[in-house]
Amino acid sequence: MLAGCQVRALHDGSAGRAESLGAIAYSQPESRIGQEVRNHLVFLTGGGAGEPATPQYTVDMNVQSRTMGVLLEQSSDVPKAGRVIVSADYTLTRVSDGAVLRTGRRQIVAPVDYPAQEFAKLRAIRDAEDRGAHQLAELIRADIATIIGR
Repeated sequence: MLAGCQVRALHDGSAGRAESLGAIAYSQPESRIGQEVRNHLVFLTGGGAGEPATPQYTVDMNVQSRTMGVLLEQSSDVPKAGRVIVSADYTLTRVSDGAVLRTGRRQIVAPVDYPAQEFAKLRAIRDAEDRGAHQLAELIRADIATIIGR
């Protein structure tokens, strides 16, 4: 009955799987946050070696970000805390035959506190975007590793 169950780690150390993850090329981003996601994915999947000269797979991504205030101060109706939502639609394609292996959408919510000083507020939002971009890249990498590992 349990013969059909398979539990295995995504990072089981097999050289073939690591080489496959290192053979992915990523689309060029259209925003700073998209660049953050892309850079972190290149690092995670390539092990710090960068993108391959001849990729076996391509990932086309569209990354968006939006900022929202969620808590209002009673006396001034000014947001004091909020969230940054970073999301990506992506498609994993095998280069050899053009087969689409996966299309997906992932989203991360990063909380942010809004200080009174304007520059500090902008920096807090940027830091939240960067945190969200890195977390999003890790989720997408896990999805890709699952598909390529099959």
